[in-house]
Amino acid sequence: MDLKQGKWFYLVILSLIWGSSFILIKKGLVGLSPIQLGSLRILFAAIFLLLIGFKSLSKIPQYQWKYIAMTAVLGTFIPAYLFAIAETQIDSSITAILNSLTPLNTLIFGAIAFGLQFRRNQIFGVLIGLIGSVLLILNGAIHHPEQNYYYAFLVILASICYAINVHLIKKHLSDLPPLSISSGNFLVLLLPTLIILYFSGFSHKIQIHEVKLSVLFVLILGVIGTGIANIIFFKLIQLSSPVFATSVTYLIPVVAFSWGLLDNEVLMPIQFFGAFIILAGVYLSAKNRV
Repeated sequence: MDLKQGKWFYLVILSLIWGSSFILIKKGLVGLSPIQLGSLRILFAAIFLLLIGFKSLSKIPQYQWKYIAMTAVLGTFIPAYLFAIAETQIDSSITAILNSLTPLNTLIFGAIAFGLQFRRNQIFGVLIGLIGSVLLILNGAIHHPEQNYYYAFLVILASICYAINVHLIKKHLSDLPPLSISSGNFLVLLLPTLIILYFSGFSHKIQIHEVKLSVLFVLILGVIGTGIANIIFFKLIQLSSPVFATSVTYLIPVVAFSWGLLDNEVLMPIQFFGAFIILAGVYLSAKNRV
């Protein structure tokens, strides 16, 4: 498989995995709090990755561990909790659509902090994407008064974390194997996650049948949606550019919305329009930078 075919293959696989993550979060929240879900997600991913990748940690030079820690916090730790908290108030399909702002934020923060240059079409793309986001959030707040759409800003914050993370990986960790980066990330997160989980009250709920089912969903989310997906994502970053790698969010809403339909979620026509505007903005911002 050549470079061009390889990056598209990884992009499609990643979109299927991450597109399914939002419904797994929703199902996990049935019996778990957002803090418990986020902690278990990280814990399961850490156990899996350290089992298969512990030996690869020796490939990480001492001076790169600070970047491993930074990417662990920005790329996994903060978003894992933000997405879980957000989905207590907004639908999984809306969360996935707002997550597609990641390439726009990748472009913006790439220009601000990493020396990337804007093109005119990319500036238009950022503006269009922001307009689509505002439309989606405002319309959702009007037609779903039972949902608190202020929580949508948590998803946007998570996408900013992802955007900064991908630039850090591309600039400082591109010479490391993806398994080493992933294993290093979760080694850093293991202890703080265990502490948070211990104080979350999870041990008092584990015998409840509903909670056991939720834990099963989070196990799938942690191993496949986080552990395996991180390895694929880091490989994709190394094969392509930060903007191309984050353009996986073109496809994630399609997968997530399909799962949402099966779970009786409904988007208003104007929300479809908002989603279209966001994706159009993402396309313009990423054009000629793949």
